[in-house]
Amino acid sequence: MTASKPILCLFITSLSCLIDLCWQQRQAGAPQIQLRLAGTRVPNEGRLEVLYNGQWGTACDDDFNIEVAHVACKQMGYELAMNWAHSAKYGQGAGPIWLDNIRCSGAESSLAECESNGWGVTDCKHSEDVGILCSTSRLRASEQPLTLTAQHTKKIEEIRIKPILARAKASMPITEGIIEVKHHGRWRQVCDQGWTLNNSRVVCGMLGFPGEVQPNIKFYRKLWNLKMKQPKSRVKMLSQKKMYWIHKVTCSGKEPHLAYCNVTVSPKTLKPVCKNGMHAVVKCLTATQSTKTNGKNSKKVPKMTEPVVRLRAGPHAGEGRVEVLRNGKWGTICDDKWNLISASVLCRELGYGSAKEAIFGAQLGQGLGPIHMNEVLCNGWEKSITNCKFKEASVAGCQHEEDAAVKCNIPQMGYKNQIRLTGGRSLEEGTVEVLVDVKGVKKWGAICGELWGMNEAMVVCRQLGLGFANHALQETWYWQGTPGALDVVMSGVHCIGTEMSILQCRHHSVVHCPRGGGRHSAGVTCTEHAPDIILNADLAQESAYLEDRPLSMLECAHEEECLSKSADDMSWPYGHRRLLRFTSRIHNIGRADFVPRNGRHTWVWHECHRHYHSIEVFTHYDLLTHNGTKVAEGHKASFCLEDTSCGKGIQKRYECANFGEQGITVGCWDTYRHDIDCQWVDITDVKPGDYIFQVIINPKYEVAESDFRNNMMRCRCKYDGHRVWLHNCHTSDAYSADLEENFENQQRLASNIV
Repeated sequence: MTASKPILCLFITSLSCLIDLCWQQRQAGAPQIQLRLAGTRVPNEGRLEVLYNGQWGTACDDDFNIEVAHVACKQMGYELAMNWAHSAKYGQGAGPIWLDNIRCSGAESSLAECESNGWGVTDCKHSEDVGILCSTSRLRASEQPLTLTAQHTKKIEEIRIKPILARAKASMPITEGIIEVKHHGRWRQVCDQGWTLNNSRVVCGMLGFPGEVQPNIKFYRKLWNLKMKQPKSRVKMLSQKKMYWIHKVTCSGKEPHLAYCNVTVSPKTLKPVCKNGMHAVVKCLTATQSTKTNGKNSKKVPKMTEPVVRLRAGPHAGEGRVEVLRNGKWGTICDDKWNLISASVLCRELGYGSAKEAIFGAQLGQGLGPIHMNEVLCNGWEKSITNCKFKEASVAGCQHEEDAAVKCNIPQMGYKNQIRLTGGRSLEEGTVEVLVDVKGVKKWGAICGELWGMNEAMVVCRQLGLGFANHALQETWYWQGTPGALDVVMSGVHCIGTEMSILQCRHHSVVHCPRGGGRHSAGVTCTEHAPDIILNADLAQESAYLEDRPLSMLECAHEEECLSKSADDMSWPYGHRRLLRFTSRIHNIGRADFVPRNGRHTWVWHECHRHYHSIEVFTHYDLLTHNGTKVAEGHKASFCLEDTSCGKGIQKRYECANFGEQGITVGCWDTYRHDIDCQWVDITDVKPGDYIFQVIINPKYEVAESDFRNNMMRCRCKYDGHRVWLHNCHTSDAYSADLEENFENQQRLASNIV
């Protein structure tokens, strides 16, 4: 009798591998473990602790993800995981670290069924203890995973839409067609019996679409019936096999992934699968599509007006630090109770699909300015994150170290297939080659390196999914292009920097590249991490004042060209210059150090001031009329950058004294006080009136950043001939009103700076 059990199990496995008996036999020797959450006063949140072999221990955060958290939460009786935390956010545990490099599909009933390094096999410390936030709602007793059953063995690896209609096949992205689910390496169809728009909402969200609509089911049913009437139809033969189908899917509509839905891979009985049914069909809506549909119960995507949410500093499309607009100012969200459901509401609001990952701990960079919201809790159906329940962050005492971020599902547009890098030492660098249409024929070729800059390189790196641009190269002497693709097919490329494809940028309609391609082709190097510098607008506004400074005290400043041209014609050392002085503080809120392009070997000694200064221009000050005419120009500051101060726990790395290295560390800032020479705009020749005071940092984009849109600060400036007032100072993206106009003006100014 004992010998016959493996034979019976093998026989059943060969039929479907989904009968409970097999799984019970396979799991007979699985270790029995218990889980608990510790380190907080709430039952559904805390440090994950595991009871194994009679001793409580912890789990390491290496390779931990939301799928593992989902398994842990369900094992503890909660519906799903909302988020997880790394680096011992809920305090360091004690005892052994039982699990490391845990890998789950998200469908297991116990962490014991997931892959890992083995019990107690780890190189982690308790500073890497992982924490979990589970949903407050608990599973019903009948749903709690007591033993592994067929329904809990599903592994939804991937999902796609197979287009049937000719127009759907020709369109990009693909928005309509038959749903196919990859389960244990095999693509399956989904039976449409019991299929609802809530199911479609989850599928469309996974594929990067914010909305769904009822397709023309009658048309697809007609095609299905025609196939079923054909005796030798391949679809007819395959549809009679259990391995062809996902038997049933039931979603509430707010799930971020199909794996969170109730998915039955195959029926428990041997009756025919999907009897009288057909394959399920979905029709998704992009953010820009019309919401007019014929379906009575269709869901519509809300029409976007002025945006109240945005993502910043994300290395890829559809991800970044979350910022919301409240009371006219952009601010961040604190990560307390931040979860996938709330993140999905935000992603759909931005025109993407559901959230792929809810991120906290400022992993995508810290913001600067107000923190508007904390403990955001959405039910999944809100039109905007601002409609969800939340608490004021100021009450909770949140810091920017807790800024929330998100990774959204985005539609597959095929942009990666239009571009490639060749000849580089790694996949992140090389000569840029694009696929363009030349006289009706698709052809690979190079881009002219003339005028190629950082914005163009940013678009290329984003299009390839390689993050940010690190360098934009106008000459590629050491990188060999692809044979047959050496001809220049694009020239005069000019990008704003926000385009999703290099082909969306402005370029010559007829190629014009005097130096030719080859070694003069455009190239890039890409990186996942980049700095992001921003000027402290509040400090600049608070510190501004006028000074009438005698010429006898301005001789060194005059040598460094810190004064207006009219100073050349004065009777030195008699007279004075009227200076608008202020303090400049530059923060690095990115994820990499800001290091000038030229090293200290290029520094120039200034004898009068008795110091070195860089040949690079880091900041530029101007006083403008409201129509943009420049009335006074400040010094093109090229002082050494250093870490004047840093945030809590951050070590200074850059110091200019004693010919040290220059730069600004992540989380640090460089301060130039108002009383330093050349920290001013010379307004001696300016008439009384209302003006715009403007400061641009990294004006020529010579150093790569994750976001150039916050490099300009503007203030309203009122000058009555004796006193000056600065008010409404803000970076170019601090207010929504003139964002794109300011950004384009900033680019035009940068191209004119010499």
